[in-house]
Amino acid sequence: MELLKRVLTAIVLIPLVIILILRAPVPVLAFVSGVVALLAIRELLKLSQAYGIRPFHSATYVYCGAFFLLIAIHPGATDALSTAAFAYFAVGGAAFVPFLFLALGMRSHELNSGFPAAMVSTFAFVYVTLPMASLVALREQWRGGFFLLYLLLLVWAGDIFAYFVGKPFGRHRMSPRVSPNKTWEGALASVLASVGVGIAMFHYAVPISSALLKTHLIERKDGIFSPESSLMPVILLSIILNTAAQFGDLVESLIKRGAGMKDSGAILPGHGGMFDRIDALLFAAPVLWCYLAWRVMMQ
Repeated sequence: MELLKRVLTAIVLIPLVIILILRAPVPVLAFVSGVVALLAIRELLKLSQAYGIRPFHSATYVYCGAFFLLIAIHPGATDALSTAAFAYFAVGGAAFVPFLFLALGMRSHELNSGFPAAMVSTFAFVYVTLPMASLVALREQWRGGFFLLYLLLLVWAGDIFAYFVGKPFGRHRMSPRVSPNKTWEGALASVLASVGVGIAMFHYAVPISSALLKTHLIERKDGIFSPESSLMPVILLSIILNTAAQFGDLVESLIKRGAGMKDSGAILPGHGGMFDRIDALLFAAPVLWCYLAWRVMMQ
């Protein structure tokens, strides 16, 4: 029954997510990404309470939500998400957030609760808000629609193969204390699946991009219409992104296990909470954004 719920949820959500990330206007994409981030942050703050921390709920939601609002309503939303502009927003937001929440901590009735609460709120911004915002920024880069689709398919394929290979065939536990069900066999299957997705996506980049363009799912700037000269960089990038995704999954498991929880929530049938669903992207998305930013600087 649990597997059936997992599959049905994926069947419903995956097409919707693909259409959204490829076709939605920037304000809509920023709004949806912000809602997803806030739902995940809500679960993260709830987990932090198991550590004896009393987080600043309302202030955290307002600050993190305001970052997505800034992206959505900026007069030149596309310009605001250029590589340099997004870097300024991200660094500025991350630099200011500790001072804001530490200032709130000074107003706590018990001073020993202010610093832990400020830590969690700062962590929520850096760990959840910025990576989710980077997904929106990725879409607005040159060939961004194609790379964003590549990232999602790579993460999903890695997750699926890790589950269906690791569960029946896994024998060697990767991190028994943090995530008892994860095995090295599943991890290897996940890497191979992600590499396979990367090779297929970029080998057939031109026909895939042409098909997406014809169905009006992307604009011409979002696709790849010239063959890649070599697939080796794609293979290396796929391995790095998969490793980041798996590490993101393990880090979220560490937070949950420390809190004595199996799932972060129950909002998605068969998948747990929103935090459970996006944990891999929280590490992989910034890595891909940094790679594309590096490509821009090298041009």
